[in-house]
This record gives sequence, C-alpha cells and structure tokens, in this order.
Amino acid sequence: MEKTTTILVIGANGQLGSVLTEALKGKYGVRHVIASDLRAQDGYEGIFEIIDATDIDRVQEVVAKYNITQIYHLAAILSAKGEKDPLVTWDVNMKTLFNVLEVSRKNNLDKVFFPSSIAVFGEGASLVNTPNNAYLNPATVYGISKAAGENWAQYYFLKYGLDVRSIRYPGVIGYQSIPSGGTTDYAVDIFHKAVQNQEFECFLQEDTTLPMIFIDDVIRATIELMEAPATDISIRTSYNLSGTSFSPAEVVEEIRKLYPDFKVRYNPDFRQDIASKWPKTIDDSNACKDWGWKPKFDLQSITKIMIQKLKEKYKKEIKNPNALML
Repeated sequence: MEKTTTILVIGANGQLGSVLTEALKGKYGVRHVIASDLRAQDGYEGIFEIIDATDIDRVQEVVAKYNITQIYHLAAILSAKGEKDPLVTWDVNMKTLFNVLEVSRKNNLDKVFFPSSIAVFGEGASLVNTPNNAYLNPATVYGISKAAGENWAQYYFLKYGLDVRSIRYPGVIGYQSIPSGGTTDYAVDIFHKAVQNQEFECFLQEDTTLPMIFIDDVIRATIELMEAPATDISIRTSYNLSGTSFSPAEVVEEIRKLYPDFKVRYNPDFRQDIASKWPKTIDDSNACKDWGWKPKFDLQSITKIMIQKLKEKYKKEIKNPNALML
C-alpha cells in the first residue's frame, strides 16, 4: 500500500513558510500538513504544533505523532539580522538543521527540503551569471551556515541515502508578510511605503543589482523540485534559482509609473557591503534542465501585483483598525 504523504513545515510563520504551508495544504490536504514554529499563528486553520527546532526531542515527538514522511525545514536567522549576533546565528542555523537531518534519517523519511541562499556566494564567484558550481566563500555567518548546510545535505544523501533537496533562493518578494531581516528586504518594504504614500529610505545604493524572485515563483519552484523524480536530481548540494534581477533605482522607476510623486532617499548601511559581494545574475540552467524550472514573473508584473495586493491589505486595515498585518 502506498504511503500517505504527511508533511511537517518547520518555520511556518516566516515569509516563505506562511505561503508555502497554505500551498501544501491545498495540494495534500489540511490533515496532511503540520505547521510549526516557536509561536502559534493567530487564527490558523489546520494543525499547528509549537516546535523549537533546536530541541531534537521535540522534533522527534512531532514526527512520530503524525507519521511525518517529509520535512520542509525553513527556520533560520537571516543575513542582516544574523550579523548582529554571529555565534547565535551559527548555533541556531546549524543545530536546527542537524536535528532535522538526524530525525529524518532515524525515521526513514522520504524527503527533506532545506533552503539555501545566494548568500553562499562571495568574492570568489563571478557576479554575472553565477554558475551552480561556483566557489563558495560567503561573507556573512548566514551564508557560511547555508554553505555548510549544503555540504551536510549532500553528505546525508551520500552516506545515508536521505533524499535531501535544496534551492539557493534569491531575494524573495511577497505581499503576505513584512520584512524579517534579510539584505534583499528593501524590495518588499519599498512597496509598503509606496502604497502608504510614505518616503522610503533605502539601505542599498540605487545601482545595486541583485537577483530577486516573486513569492509565487518561489512556491512553485519548491514544490516542483520536491515532486521531481529522484533520478532527475543531479545536484545534492543546492540548485541555483533565477527569477529576475534589478536595482533599487529600477524598482523606483516602475513604482513611479503608478505613484509619480513617490520619494526615495538612499542611505547605504552595512547591508550594502553584504550585497556588493552577492551575484547580480544567476545561472540556473541545471534547474531548468533537471526539473523544468522556468520563472513567470518579471519586475513589471511583480510591481503591479505587489501594489494591488498591498492596496487591498491596507484598505482592509482602515475598515478594521484591529486587524493585524500578517
């Protein structure tokens, strides 16, 4: 008899986790997707478990309770936030990953998803069309933890046969949640400020081009990778993924087509140094070849959707002052 897919999402409250969890529920059913995080989600519809992923016994308890077959491990301290306390960031990011890998190995789980990031690239990589096999010398502790995590993912596959899959995400743009400490977060916050008719202060220089991707493309790519036959997966560290690339100035230009009076000040901080070491464009030909990846959203379409969805969100808040932003 075929085993029923039951998924545990660790880090379900985050920018990616909150949207991915809903997509997985729509695909596999509410009873077969277990959301988890450090705190419960207000008004969450479905099964939610409080999990501190640094506690391996708690991870094991939930896996056993629901006969979990797959884990999406999304919990991590991000790049800009991580630089404020590097040792804590390393400890949290690595310990949670090891706990997930060990529990998955011991319980013979079918698959594990581990998100990596363009933060794994440093000055040793080409900044244009960065290849999948580029030399990794990340400049942040977040990037260091992700690069190490990629190697551990491959190790668990080679050593134990654990089917771990990974994507190196570019900057993720979505309207469902507020920025949470990433170097590319300006590309989310800028739309919030535009819709609220507020001046935006950008922490990057106006010509800093970085790879970005719309949340809908992210969710589709993640699920497509996880559903691809194991025989099609040729990379067991992490796949490069490309959506579109742009600079703050290019975002402003698009926004001003809808908000001509939108004001922006550029005040680069420590995140500029991080961003300057990251790729401008990404070569994701391996993902295209192995599991048919192809992005659907460019800057123009992203801008239109972000403005539309955030206008709707803020209108609801005005009608209901007690409503909380996701």
